[in-house]
Amino acid sequence: MGQFLTPASVAQLMAEMFNRLDLPEISLLDAGAGIGSLLAAFVEKVCQQRKPTSSLRVVAYEIDPFLIGYLQQTLELCKRKCENIGISFNYEIRETDFIEDAVRLQKLGLLNSAMPTAVNYATEFTHAILNPPYLKINANSKVRELLRSIGLETSNLYTGFMAATAQLLKPSGEFVAITPRSFCNGPYFRDFRKMFLEMMALEQVHLFESRQEAFSDDDVLQETIIIQATKQRQKYRSVIVNTSSGANDDLIMSHSVPYTALVHPNDLDQFIHIIPDNISQQIVQRMALLSCTLSDLGLTISTGRVIDFRAKEYLRANPENNTVPLIYPVNLSNGYVEYPKITKKPQAIVNIEETTNLLIPNEHYVLCKRFSSKEEKRRVVAVVYNANQFNYGYVGFENHLNYFHKDGRGLSLTLARGLAIYLNSTLVDAFFRLFNGHTQVNATDLRKLKYPNLSQLLSLGTGFQEQFPSLREIDELIENKLMSMSNLSENNPIATKSRIDEALQILTQLGFPRAQLNERSALTLLALLDLKPTDSWQLATFPLMGITPMMNFMAQHYGKTYKPNTRETVRRQTVHQFLDAALIVANPDDLSRPINSPKTVYQIENSALELLRSYGTDEWQNSICTYLASVETLKKQYAQEREISRIPIIINGEIKTLSPGGQNILIEKIINDFAPRFTPGGKLIYIGDTDEKFAHFDETALTDLGVNIDSHGKMPDVIIHFTTNNWLVLIEAVTSHGPINPKRKKELEVLFRDVQIPLVMVTTFLSRKAMVGYLADIAWETDVWVADDSTHLIHFNGEYLLQAYQIEVAEQESDHT
Repeated sequence: MGQFLTPASVAQLMAEMFNRLDLPEISLLDAGAGIGSLLAAFVEKVCQQRKPTSSLRVVAYEIDPFLIGYLQQTLELCKRKCENIGISFNYEIRETDFIEDAVRLQKLGLLNSAMPTAVNYATEFTHAILNPPYLKINANSKVRELLRSIGLETSNLYTGFMAATAQLLKPSGEFVAITPRSFCNGPYFRDFRKMFLEMMALEQVHLFESRQEAFSDDDVLQETIIIQATKQRQKYRSVIVNTSSGANDDLIMSHSVPYTALVHPNDLDQFIHIIPDNISQQIVQRMALLSCTLSDLGLTISTGRVIDFRAKEYLRANPENNTVPLIYPVNLSNGYVEYPKITKKPQAIVNIEETTNLLIPNEHYVLCKRFSSKEEKRRVVAVVYNANQFNYGYVGFENHLNYFHKDGRGLSLTLARGLAIYLNSTLVDAFFRLFNGHTQVNATDLRKLKYPNLSQLLSLGTGFQEQFPSLREIDELIENKLMSMSNLSENNPIATKSRIDEALQILTQLGFPRAQLNERSALTLLALLDLKPTDSWQLATFPLMGITPMMNFMAQHYGKTYKPNTRETVRRQTVHQFLDAALIVANPDDLSRPINSPKTVYQIENSALELLRSYGTDEWQNSICTYLASVETLKKQYAQEREISRIPIIINGEIKTLSPGGQNILIEKIINDFAPRFTPGGKLIYIGDTDEKFAHFDETALTDLGVNIDSHGKMPDVIIHFTTNNWLVLIEAVTSHGPINPKRKKELEVLFRDVQIPLVMVTTFLSRKAMVGYLADIAWETDVWVADDSTHLIHFNGEYLLQAYQIEVAEQESDHT
């Protein structure tokens, strides 16, 4: 059915994108509900509002009988949640085809539109949330016919769902959908774009950089985006474009672009140009300096004529008499054609009357792959087909290739070389990736591209003869011959992108795992080196730098502006790994400073700095081999230095240590002061540590209480089994992170839901002064302990304490009497 079920993290991200949830009555449409992940996230978001709506109605479409039972359960849970906080909740599951029903409602709405008192059933929803099915639809199918009846010609079901959903929204209704990015450009979705953009105003776009992250359980080749739009003709002045690797990546880059830059007013095709950052904007500005189309140049692009399975009887494994070369994508190598090549693909096609229409004259062409592999470094891969290398009258190009020609004949060799250089440039690759969200490089996309003029292309073509230039040489040619006379800003986006790529190459050679081979890690490394895009690697330095200054550096010098609340991701998913690899050191100016202190700073390790300064020189390979051999010694050295300052604690008569400073100072007081006074004889089950995740963990004891924990990520800082009262005491130590607020209380209740004994939750502080800033956040029915006043506890919501106090006062008065 073309279903890709929505992960919870994606559903939550989508629900967060809604802006207008303060309506007195809300009606939500989920057109492909599945088990209800999206609508559940939406309901949760509505329930979290300060002034929640009074009425919430959900209509969910689902035709898979296997999923409907689960959907029913989800909606019942939503109903219970809403009723608990006073929201009237109604829902309806429509077990019918959504497109068919949407068309029916549209017709019913049109029928009733002439009747002033009639209910307009066609526009009954204030909100819509959608993960539509991705499925190609046949031109003669019933679905295609239904969509035509509402004015839409489209080849894929997902755009049909989007259009029909938008039509069912009320004016000013909000729409959030996760879809492939492919609808943003290309001829197949032109009708859809025109229809959708006419009635909807885009407000936010969230782009996932990785094709695999959003739907990690499925083999999804498409780039995926989330769009948020409002049903209105008036467009917003600007659109927010957010970018992350995946839904679980908290590091979100945010960029505001004018609406007219997203959708050009004069573009008849209504292409949607997603520009995620300043570098991308500069790329677009540079491409705007090139004004020629292929038609202006007198050139044409066509798809290879040989479809191998249809011409199978004429194909030969190797050249023979009466055959001509057959060129596949596998033959493209280093700017030229490698032929013949040892491969499973046939290398020749018979030249007879039956194949005449499959062959073209053996002249000079530029060949371009029609498909790039899933995460290929270059999206556009072009080579020169030099006819001088082939002593044949004709040649065959296989269907997975595009070829540039002039009225069916070849190009001059100089022009072919110049065109190939341009197509292989970082400028073209970066621009193409901005507006092409899939692995295909269609002839239509290349026709839409702007090109240098003829004299510029010929000038590029004289830049090399036999040896095809390297990428660096290509980019220098583009800069010198195409951009040198232009009135551009000082920032060179190609240099910026190239520097980020170099940093990624370094991290790869240093052996970092795939999770760290991303732009975030590359930018972090460059920030720690204070290395700007045009600085040579020999100018790298070693400043002391915290996370926030790193992110400021990324924004100022690399045009990557991340949301301020995402810095924790840099620390957790990049800096920690740099520390583990001994690439950097923490707090070299004060080893006693705790690693989680807000004042923590990091610095490139000395020998790593010396290595990185040699990048791009003849010494690099020898230097990196020497460095990698010494890394383990470095790790041990820095581990010993930090061990000296650790905090000793005694557990069950055994001395253990915590990393120095920060919350571990408070944890030491919890163990030595709180536990003996308030949980005497209690059993310590778990003690967290900022450096090592946990310093003590009696997993068996927790299992005996009915809890199996797979990850320690959400564990409280200390867990004590107070055996006298048979309570499980969960303690949070607040120094840099917050207290047990309502959200954290709920997390702990879920985490320990299988425990059969009462849970007691305690937030601890070093001092009353430290507590004051968090008073408004502390959850009811939890306790607070302050180390400076270690003999007292504070209970939030004193119902039981007041009762106990009254009993105690009465007893004292009785004794006095």
